[in-house]
Amino acid sequence: MNSRTSFALLAILATVATLSMSSAYAAGDDFYQAGTMYPEEAKALAQKMLLEEIPVSVWTDKTDYDHNDMIMVTGQVAHISGFDITVTVVSPLNSIVTIDQLTVAEDGSFETTLNTAGEMWKYDGTYIIKVNYGNADKSNKAKVELTGSDLNETPHSIPPMDKQCSVNEISADSHCIQYSISGGMVTGATLNTNENSIIININAEDDGTLTITPSKTVQDGIFMVLVDGEEWDDVEIIGNEVTVMFPAGTELIEIIGTFVIPEFGTIAAMILAVAIISIIAISAKSRLSIIPRY
Repeated sequence: MNSRTSFALLAILATVATLSMSSAYAAGDDFYQAGTMYPEEAKALAQKMLLEEIPVSVWTDKTDYDHNDMIMVTGQVAHISGFDITVTVVSPLNSIVTIDQLTVAEDGSFETTLNTAGEMWKYDGTYIIKVNYGNADKSNKAKVELTGSDLNETPHSIPPMDKQCSVNEISADSHCIQYSISGGMVTGATLNTNENSIIININAEDDGTLTITPSKTVQDGIFMVLVDGEEWDDVEIIGNEVTVMFPAGTELIEIIGTFVIPEFGTIAAMILAVAIISIIAISAKSRLSIIPRY
């Protein structure tokens, strides 16, 4: 929100407060007559104007919960554009607890309920509820604290948290990878260091596209794309960014990086060994052919 909008809100609140006080002093009980604004109404008006400045908002009914509570998640979009709201919950260990899609109501609101009694909610700590409405510019998040775990583990025995990723990033082995998707949702990601690849798990309800941009510390160069284990040609590669067009029902997309084979690497050694064996076999055969037979 810019400073001009902030000053405008302050001016409205000040005017409403002044009018309300003036009406109260001048007319006594007439303060409650039509035409005057209650302090609650002034607050609601200010909140409405604030929401119109924020593309998507999200909040919870509380900030602290036990491990057997229900979290009421409510939100609002400023301008309805036909997209669903994608809700992603990330645990204190930076693992994905749940992913869901919500329909936006006609008034721009959305809501859902999260049950903290599940196995994925077993650790104490801060859980981040991320919401996304179509693109990275329309995203927000809320944080809640869970306490009272029955685990015997202390905070020191819990593995250290991975780096927290932003709304339009997916965590893969402590690395945050930027992505955008249409026609489905990303449910997880892992790095296969043996194959120099990034494996993206998705839930594709419709035909769509996935664009990922790994940093060069994760993967430098893109060599091949596999969709559900098959080599895929319907891709567009620009530098270290790849866009994959996938069909409905796709579950796995693997981005394989560029390989550089050393001059005397493993494959070269295998080729050399085969060549030597072939030479020995041919030499032995030639030697036998010139020995006189009796």
